[in-house]
Amino acid sequence: MVTILDIAKLADVSRTTVSRVLNDSGYVSEKARSRVLEAIEQTGYIPSEQAKSLRTKKTKVIGVILPKISTETASRVVNGIDDILREKGYQILLSNANLQVDKEIEQMKLLESRRVDGIILLATNIQQKLLSAIKELKVPLVALGQDIPDVPSVVYDDYHAAKDLTNAIIDRGHKRIGFIGVPETDRAVGYLRKEGYLDAMNEKGLAVEKSWIQKGKFDIESGRRAMKRILSESKEVPTATFAVTDRLAIGAMEFLKEQHISVPDEMAMAGIGASEISSYITPPLTTVDYNNENAGMETAKLLLEKINGNAGKMRKLSMDYRLMIRDSLR
Repeated sequence: MVTILDIAKLADVSRTTVSRVLNDSGYVSEKARSRVLEAIEQTGYIPSEQAKSLRTKKTKVIGVILPKISTETASRVVNGIDDILREKGYQILLSNANLQVDKEIEQMKLLESRRVDGIILLATNIQQKLLSAIKELKVPLVALGQDIPDVPSVVYDDYHAAKDLTNAIIDRGHKRIGFIGVPETDRAVGYLRKEGYLDAMNEKGLAVEKSWIQKGKFDIESGRRAMKRILSESKEVPTATFAVTDRLAIGAMEFLKEQHISVPDEMAMAGIGASEISSYITPPLTTVDYNNENAGMETAKLLLEKINGNAGKMRKLSMDYRLMIRDSLR
């Protein structure tokens, strides 16, 4: 079995120099580096990850806690995270919290016990017990999707995205606009997107009936039920509806089709998320693209900064978004 000492002898350098090349740390001249890399290639030497872990006290594993592992958003985010971390020699360990705060806390403790180098949390419901658990962690943590106090975070501009989308609906002549949201315990999706909708309506002097605002969960069936309530409870039925996720919007559209209500002629629809299916349904759904993969990449970079002690001040990154106006809105 080839050892690091064999590589040092073959390359005519010290063992420390070989270690610096392997760990990409410390100064090594280009000539010495070339000899070490050539010796590694000749011998097929593979460093022992276990030995490196014991020496550097790093496992090169990052834990990623997802709110729901089966969603398209989670998949895109993980792709972005993996693209950055894989380049730096890290592996990721995925964990599913199933939209439950207690499970998020449980998974954080489990990942810490497995000596991960850091944790990325795709947070949803920010409660005090979660904040307390984060504060007790002894490994670096970065949040994605929610602005958590005293935690480096990558967030989406939910308020302005929702406001701009509502204004786009208004600009197309709609004055009665329904809203399908989620519980406001999810500050980003439930509260900020609703505030963007309400402020846009208020600034244009448009009234909002109580029955126009309905809540659901993060699934298609919830959107279907919410649209049913809007139609049955409203004195004046909206001419357009904005749902805070594509899934909710698609569920609402399905109910409208069942009732033979034409989209967009009798009811325009819009969502947020730019899901793949949103461009294939009939008519294609107007939505907002958050570029989830890029958000995952930026979150991974932020975590690596913190792991390497280069985070400096508490960083908060707000991602851009893009309105995608399609045939469901006119």
